[in-house]
Amino acid sequence: MEILLYTYSFALGLLLGSFYNVVGLRVPKNQSIIFPASHCTGCQRKLTPLELIPVLSYIFLRGKCKNCGGRVSPIYPFVEITTATLFTISPLLVGWSKELLIAWALISLLMIIFVSDMAYMLIPDKVLLYFGVFFVITRLFIPLDPWWDAYLGAAIGFTLPLLIAIVSKGGMGGGDIKLFAVLGFVLGWQGILLAFLFSSFYGAFLGLIGMIFGKVKRGQPMAFGPYIVLGALTAYFFGEKIVNWYFTSFIA
Repeated sequence: MEILLYTYSFALGLLLGSFYNVVGLRVPKNQSIIFPASHCTGCQRKLTPLELIPVLSYIFLRGKCKNCGGRVSPIYPFVEITTATLFTISPLLVGWSKELLIAWALISLLMIIFVSDMAYMLIPDKVLLYFGVFFVITRLFIPLDPWWDAYLGAAIGFTLPLLIAIVSKGGMGGGDIKLFAVLGFVLGWQGILLAFLFSSFYGAFLGLIGMIFGKVKRGQPMAFGPYIVLGALTAYFFGEKIVNWYFTSFIA
């Protein structure tokens, strides 16, 4: 029975991951997520059902449109398989509990943000508003302990990056600030601090790697959203264990 549940979770993640690609690409451009139907961005041909199978279509078509031969971004299958994988491992980390609803919603938000920030270096307000309202409501019924932790987390999530943006005169984008505020409702005050630290670490480390290999130039604008995605996931799923390990190893 449990294997079946994990299989459903993986399949659901694949399907939703495909949808999140559409949301992340269309919402920032104020386009409908329903019309027009999925199509090749090169020749505008409507995709057939066989071309819409998550991950497999990309593999079978070798990442190209079968009509015009245009390249299909590898972000599509990456988001699909990543969403499916995260959906599948979430029950292992938070259990088959009410919190799983929060976990899947968090993953959904982060996958959409990843797509939009990678494509346009933009985090859409509409997406943040939708998930922000969702998390505010669900945290009333699935609260952190203590219950006010979510609200303190949101306050810190907004204030800390805002102060950094002011001091650095634009070192932190408005979308990043609002995203941290929304994440605060999910993570609480300790979790949002960890998310911020991990995001900064990932950004600095991977940015350095990019410069070493010539993929990133010094002073070049860089989307911070993907690093927030990594930082938030690390803090949400492993934050408590990391804090306990730290206090046990260095404080006790």
